[in-house]
Amino acid sequence: MNGEIIAVGSELLLGQIVNSNAKYLSEQLSYLGINIYYHSVVGDNDRRLSDVVKGSMDRSDIIILTGGLGPTKDDLTKESVANTIGKTLVYDRETELKIENYFKQREREMTENNRKQAVILKGATVFPNDHGLACGMAVKVDGTTIILLPGPPSEMKPMFENYVIPYLRMIQNEQEFIESRILRFFGIGESQLVDEIDDILDNQSNPTVAPLASDGEVTLRLTVKGNDEQENSRLLNSLQNVILDRVGDYFYGQGEESLIHKLVNELKMNHKKISTAESLTGGLFAAQLTDIRGASQIFPGGIVTYSNDVKQLGLEINHSFIKKEGAVSHACAKEMAVQIRKKMNSDYGISFTGVAGPDPLEGKRPGFVYIGISSNNKVESYELKLAGSRKNIRERTVKYGAYFLLQWIRKEMEKVDE
Repeated sequence: MNGEIIAVGSELLLGQIVNSNAKYLSEQLSYLGINIYYHSVVGDNDRRLSDVVKGSMDRSDIIILTGGLGPTKDDLTKESVANTIGKTLVYDRETELKIENYFKQREREMTENNRKQAVILKGATVFPNDHGLACGMAVKVDGTTIILLPGPPSEMKPMFENYVIPYLRMIQNEQEFIESRILRFFGIGESQLVDEIDDILDNQSNPTVAPLASDGEVTLRLTVKGNDEQENSRLLNSLQNVILDRVGDYFYGQGEESLIHKLVNELKMNHKKISTAESLTGGLFAAQLTDIRGASQIFPGGIVTYSNDVKQLGLEINHSFIKKEGAVSHACAKEMAVQIRKKMNSDYGISFTGVAGPDPLEGKRPGFVYIGISSNNKVESYELKLAGSRKNIRERTVKYGAYFLLQWIRKEMEKVDE
């Protein structure tokens, strides 16, 4: 099935808000095996919206519109679609009662324009809004399914996941199962990874492979279609094994979890704790750790050692040592990792020191980074030579730290199992 996404709202065209809905929907629809060939953004204008919908109906099996379902006069998506496809508008009584109860419970007067959010295309399948007032809907016209969803992501996403996905599965071929698998890689660029599996990409049919680069990581989405779920899984496993035989050194996990999530889960699973000493990253690594629920189980604390004085006071690294080795060095990164692990009584210590820019430091250009990792009687450091803005260097450093530590822990656990 081929589909497209139409975002409605003049604020999108003016750049006042980002069209994050389109990215989300494209990802979700690809998992369902629905090909998205067009994205459109149109303002709150009846004629222009009607023109876009007409064009979409000539080429797509599924059209999803987001936005323009609210109570104001410029919320005209339903009216425009109704006029375009020759449908009348009626009230959905269940949604109408929900809106009335919403205002009663809050002891607020409901203005009549709020009732507009209960208007639907006659004969449409209604999608309840569990996080707002305007309902969504789907209607079939001449072989095309048109779906209308609210614009706010906080309303649209749960509606799509809870109601639209089951609806789409229902209208797809019931004999065809679709399964997707996400493989996540770090430390290899998209171009290099694609080059390693170029023949697979050229000859793909079923399963298919789609590469995607994002924030220094690369993911591969494997998708298979077939009427036998066990055979689908076998095909996915076989393809995954072929890919990992070539680029498995950069593979860190499956699914939607980020590097930091994978690291936290690995630490939890093995009942280990990590502490941090951060110079270059200024606490960014610790902040990302503590963004994850349950981080208190694995993270007792850390120190931001941005200046050499704090490295001496907080980590008790001797001034003469820093003067001799330099703060931006393998030796300093190692010592920072060892000292923070001991001070916090953790299983692992990780440190970050380097030059974020824009100016050089200790004769090293921006992008020179050292990451230290310590556990028991073992300590190592890693040198990176990164490019980009100050922000980009810091963010990529954090990812590399998570990746190196994740690999370190897994190797240690493998030795324990042996």
